[in-house]
Amino acid sequence: MSTEPGPAEETEPEEAPTAEDTATAAGEQAGAVESDAEEATAEASGDQGEATNGGEGDTAPQLSEAEAELAAQKVERERIARRKAEKQGTVESGAKLSGKAADLLAAVRAVESGAKPVTAVFSEPPAPRRPAPEPVQRPQPVAADVPAAPAAETVESVRGILAEGGAPEALVPQVAAALGEGAAEQLRADPWQLLRVTGVRPEQADGFARALLGAECGPDDERRGRAVTVWLLEQAALAGHTALELPTLVAALGKQGVPDADAAVQNTLAEAEALVFQDALDPRAPEPEDEDEERPVRVLVGLERYALAEESLADGLARLINSAPKQDGSAEDWERAAGSAQASAGELIRAVAAHGLVLHTGGEASLAEPAALLQAARDLGLRAWAAAHGPLGRDRFAALVPGATTVTTVSGLLSGAEGPGRDADGALDLDLLVVLDAPQLDVETAALLTESLPDGARLLLSGDPAVLWSAGPGRVFADLLAARVCPQVASRRPDPGPLGELVSGIGIGELNQVEAPGKEVVIVPVRDAGEAVHRTVQLVADSVPRAIGVPPEDTQVITPGHGGAAGTRALNAALKERLNPGPGRFGGFDPGDRVAYSPTPGRTLPGQVVKADAEGLHLTCSGETVVVPKDRVDQSVRHGWALTAHQAVGGRWPAVVVVLPGDATQSLTRPWVYTAFGRAARHLSVVHGAEQALPRAVAEIEAKPRTTRLPVLLTPQLTSG
Repeated sequence: MSTEPGPAEETEPEEAPTAEDTATAAGEQAGAVESDAEEATAEASGDQGEATNGGEGDTAPQLSEAEAELAAQKVERERIARRKAEKQGTVESGAKLSGKAADLLAAVRAVESGAKPVTAVFSEPPAPRRPAPEPVQRPQPVAADVPAAPAAETVESVRGILAEGGAPEALVPQVAAALGEGAAEQLRADPWQLLRVTGVRPEQADGFARALLGAECGPDDERRGRAVTVWLLEQAALAGHTALELPTLVAALGKQGVPDADAAVQNTLAEAEALVFQDALDPRAPEPEDEDEERPVRVLVGLERYALAEESLADGLARLINSAPKQDGSAEDWERAAGSAQASAGELIRAVAAHGLVLHTGGEASLAEPAALLQAARDLGLRAWAAAHGPLGRDRFAALVPGATTVTTVSGLLSGAEGPGRDADGALDLDLLVVLDAPQLDVETAALLTESLPDGARLLLSGDPAVLWSAGPGRVFADLLAARVCPQVASRRPDPGPLGELVSGIGIGELNQVEAPGKEVVIVPVRDAGEAVHRTVQLVADSVPRAIGVPPEDTQVITPGHGGAAGTRALNAALKERLNPGPGRFGGFDPGDRVAYSPTPGRTLPGQVVKADAEGLHLTCSGETVVVPKDRVDQSVRHGWALTAHQAVGGRWPAVVVVLPGDATQSLTRPWVYTAFGRAARHLSVVHGAEQALPRAVAEIEAKPRTTRLPVLLTPQLTSG
């Protein structure tokens, strides 16, 4: 690992709370939920231009990929909701609870008398062991109508009430879109509905409510308690949780000034704005023999959207695990293919031949193994497809499979923009699906995938478990690895060279000094954020092209966040000034600008500006032309010379410059460092101002825990241990 300048670089120094905790720690967790959510919002979605909606807004009959994806998700959520409503039987799982949990559940069940809707309570009964659910008629992708812009009258009425409440006029479009027709009336009846707009905080909604309600406004208002409860659950989802433990939620409500947090939760459940669950701490443990003995459980509260997605995902996975895969090819043919494969690739082929669901783990070099599987399956006559997190991963994997035309992105596969299409039942028309970058699957995307697979299909989830988890809620891949409900094949292919050695060490908590004779790894120490920006521009524009031979367009800068003196905004401004100066005639962009386009929250497509005209901003993203309408540019396009690690995950570049300013040390974790450093294929420069925070993060700070229910939902459905 070089720290000295080479002959060509003499002027430049070189470089190279959780929701799971107990009620005792609930007070600390309450603050962590909110701060984690803020980090996740900024990191994962690129802030979406401080907005949540990333579709292109095309109103033509032909839907864009983003619109088709959102439409497919809407149809699937409706199907999941219908399926949930069809479930019958009285919920008895709380019968042995005691204390606050029992009081809460009893209060909620009291609404079943008719005073409140019965759907306010959602609790899981002990699930009997049963075979996989019968196949259901899956929805055909439909060209759903793109949501129309709010009516002019709605916009004007919202503008009026926001002005009356002292809220900024800039919120008008967001409020009208979030609350829809009758938005002004909703705000008049319940001013705290303003919290449904992304970016609005409780103290801001309180100020709005005081302006509208006057003396009637108070912290004990039932409407405020419900709105803040839902807001906290939404913040938890942004931080990756699919639900929150009851003590954590109660403590968080207390920190937000809700006088009676228990009553606020009960009211929220009674109004069906959230669901309550009780899950066994050990889903594999047998029922107590003594009827007076209580089975250890935890009580959680979550939003219906993620609860139904997680349950649908568990159903779909159980169907794959419990069902024998379709007999495509003889056992002898599969064994012959496995025998001709190298090392763990043979193990992978054997596992997929015999099982409906298989997990595969490994680094960059291990991609050769699912590539060998895909080729072997195609040779056996299977309709085999692979799907990566983004277009960069798609193109990189396709290069490993000679003549491959069956590699897509996950979003393109689900939306129908890529892939085999659907059969008569609405299922994907395939026999084997290989999903790469599996740690990036959130519960909603994973549910859509599993429910879209035909009966008898095989699913391989492949990825590196050490990288950052998904931008959306859940930790699907990690949960499945921990649950050990299906075969797991760990690759034995190490990533080669000094970069492979460095990143592999980080994965086990060791920041090693590696020999880098070809300047594969370089450290550039800096004193402050200003110097970090200056050195980064020098590296991208001069040092790396001159010493390493990688041009600026093939070098990616990665930094912990968007804000700050060395965040993506500051770095992109400096890099644009050096690499593509211009007046920014179209929303700050010029032809030739490197950009990060987010068609939907949590997805980032690197691209370049081609031109701008009356239609909008024309981009090219991995060879595909994209037109972003004018009114979507601010929300979905950013400059992309510098990205966050969450935006960069799934991508890989010849050279990467990782910027670690001193003011961003609190953002560093082992998965963040592993992900950022692992994006480099040939050369890594580290602009290092974090001092001892870097080795401490690698050695001590692991991924922040996420509260999920997938293992509890999945385990009882399996037909064998």
